[in-house]
Amino acid sequence: MTLGNLVVNIGIVAVVFTVGLYFLKKDSVKSLLMSFLQNFCGVLFIFSGWVKAIDPLGTAYKMEQYFDEFYYTFEPTWFGFLAPLFPVFSKYAIWFSVFMIVFEIVLGIMLLLGIRNKFTSWAFLLLVAFFTVLTGFTFLTGYVPSDANFFQFGKWTAFNANNMKVTDCGCFGDFIKLEPKVSFLKDVFLMFPAIFFVLREKWMHKLLKRGVSNIVIDVSIVVLLIYCFSNYVWDLPHIDFRPFKKGADVAAIREAEENAMAAVQITAWELENNETGEVITVPNDEYMSNYTSRYKGAYSVLEQVKGEPAIKPTKISDFEVTSLEGYDISYDFLDSEEPLIMIVNYALKGDPEKKTRMVKDSVFHVDTTLIFDSETYQETITTAKELVEVRDKEEDYIVRNWNKAYIEKHTEKIKPLSDAAKADGMRVIMVVGKADPPTIMDFDEATGLDIEYGMADDILLKTIVRSNPGVVLWKDGKILDKWHIKQLPDYEKIKAEHLGE
Repeated sequence: MTLGNLVVNIGIVAVVFTVGLYFLKKDSVKSLLMSFLQNFCGVLFIFSGWVKAIDPLGTAYKMEQYFDEFYYTFEPTWFGFLAPLFPVFSKYAIWFSVFMIVFEIVLGIMLLLGIRNKFTSWAFLLLVAFFTVLTGFTFLTGYVPSDANFFQFGKWTAFNANNMKVTDCGCFGDFIKLEPKVSFLKDVFLMFPAIFFVLREKWMHKLLKRGVSNIVIDVSIVVLLIYCFSNYVWDLPHIDFRPFKKGADVAAIREAEENAMAAVQITAWELENNETGEVITVPNDEYMSNYTSRYKGAYSVLEQVKGEPAIKPTKISDFEVTSLEGYDISYDFLDSEEPLIMIVNYALKGDPEKKTRMVKDSVFHVDTTLIFDSETYQETITTAKELVEVRDKEEDYIVRNWNKAYIEKHTEKIKPLSDAAKADGMRVIMVVGKADPPTIMDFDEATGLDIEYGMADDILLKTIVRSNPGVVLWKDGKILDKWHIKQLPDYEKIKAEHLGE
C-alpha cells in the first residue's frame, strides 16, 4: 500500500463518519469541514499508532537511531551541552516508544469523539509540530555531506539521499516505508488542520459527556498499554510487516533482489569540472558518446545516477553472517536442505569490567652462536637459553559481568533446546551482534551452550526477530517459524509441528 492509497481510504472512512454524524447526531455537528477534519485526523492517528503498537520495539529502534544522530549533530556545536542527554534517552527508548504510541492513538480517539477539545487541539498541534521538525531534520540531512555538521549551512550541497543517516521516519512502522521528504510534506500538510483546530476549537463536535469521556480515555490507555506489552514483553508482534516474516523464502527473495539490482541501468553521470569545480549531470548516452573528446581529463566522476530496480531491495539484501574466524556463512542458512536453528542475540547483556592481576614473568638470557664448517661450507646457528629470574608482573584483563537473568534465559530455555537439537543431529548456530569473538566465547563458557557461533549486524538481527534472545527455524532458505524467548516450545514440539515427525 502507498501513502496515497492510505489517505484515500482514510478519507472515505472520514466522510462516512461525518455523514453518519450529520444524520444521527446533527446537533453535535457545528461545521461539516471541522467534523470531517476531526474524523480524518483521528482515524489517521489511530491507524498510525496501531501499526506501531503492533511492534513497539521497532519504533524504539527508530528512536535510538534519531537519538544517536542528534548526539553526533549537537556534540560539536554550541548546543553540545544537550548531547549527553541523548544516550540517556536512547537507554529508555522503549518507554518513549510506548508512551508516544499510546498518546498518538488516544489523541486520535479524542479527536473522533470530541473529548476535551481545547486540550486535544493544542496537543495535536504540538505533536504535529514535533513530527514536522523531526521529519524535516531527517530530510534536510540529505543536503549535508558526510564531512560536515548539520549546522554548518555553508557546506550544504545538492540533495543526496546517501547523506541521510535515518532513511525512514517510522511514521507507519514497517507497514509503509516513507521517504523522509514524503514524511515531511505529510506533516506540513497536517499543520493546516492542526492550526484550524486551535483557532476554531469551539466548532469541534463533542459526542460524549465528560464523565463518559474520562472512562473512555482511562480504558483506552490501559488496553493499549497491555496490547503494546503483549507485542514485545511477552511475545512477538502478532502481525509481522518485516521481510523476515514466518514463511518467507529468504533465499529466493534475496536472489530476486540481487538480480534486480544487477539489472539497474546507469541513466546519467554527475561530473565535476576539474578547473572550475562546476558540477553537471550528463545523460549516459551523451557521456559515453563524447567521453574521449569532451569529458576525459576535464571532468571527474562524482556519482553514477542509476534507475530504480524492478524489485525494491529490503533488509534481506543485507543478510550476511560471518563465522568467528571471519568467513561468510550466510549460505549455511540460505542453502541448507536440512533444518537449522538460529538463535539470535543482537546484544549480549553484560558490562565489561577492567581488572588487574599479578602474573609470573620469566626473564631469560639468550646466547646465539654461529658455527661454520670449513669442509662443507655450511653455517649452523645454535641458541642457548638461560633463565635469569622470575618476577611478578601486573597485567590488565577484562571480565564480563553477565546479566544474571539474561544468562538464566539461556541456561534454562535455550540450552535444553540446543542440546536436544544437537543430539538429534540438527545444527544450532547463535548469531550475535555488537560483540567480538573473545566476548562471544566468554559468553559460551558462562552459559555452557557449546554451540556454533556467527556474527552479524545488530540492526539486521533486530529485523529478523523482535526478541533478545530469539529463535528462528530455517530450512531450504525459508523461515519456518520463530519464537520469543518467553514463548519458546521444547524441541520435540518444534520437531512435531514443523519437521513432520
